[in-house]
Amino acid sequence: MWQWFVFLIGSVLIIWLSRGSLRRRDAHGFYRFFAFEAILGLIVLNAPVWFSNPFAPRQLASWALLLVSLLLAAHGFYMLRRVGQPDRGIEDSTRLGIEKTTRLVRTGAYRFIRHPLYASLLALTWGAFLKAPSWLDILLAAVATGALYLTARVEERENLRNFGAEYAAYTHETRMFIPYIL
Repeated sequence: MWQWFVFLIGSVLIIWLSRGSLRRRDAHGFYRFFAFEAILGLIVLNAPVWFSNPFAPRQLASWALLLVSLLLAAHGFYMLRRVGQPDRGIEDSTRLGIEKTTRLVRTGAYRFIRHPLYASLLALTWGAFLKAPSWLDILLAAVATGALYLTARVEERENLRNFGAEYAAYTHETRMFIPYIL
């Protein structure tokens, strides 16, 4: 029962966070909403076994992905704030404050992948999935993965509008989520 309550509260927060994007399918936040919901579902669904048998191989793989997720998220946010120089004065309700960058970030993890924050969410998705894989978990992980891919594709169109040729060149030098692979 507590899981439904946590999912409901989390969903309300995600809706509030996504409120500017939910009416616009051409905004990356529209697709990110579905990724956030699926990830929340995975976390809440698997919360009862999160710490069960912590040294099992599946759990160790899960913890490794969760650590990668945490490190990528911290690094990505730091780089966007420090190098991206977000301008909260930009009038765009579909973008969160940290997303209103005025400079293209091409250092740190951004030197190798264009979307460290989405890569972080992918690692979180699959780390949560590994806690207690089930058919429902597979469905939620697939929804989150697909939604994050769509989020990144839409954001790339936005970045091309915002940064032009510089971003176009950047897309040829980097991968979306995994260095040298994807």
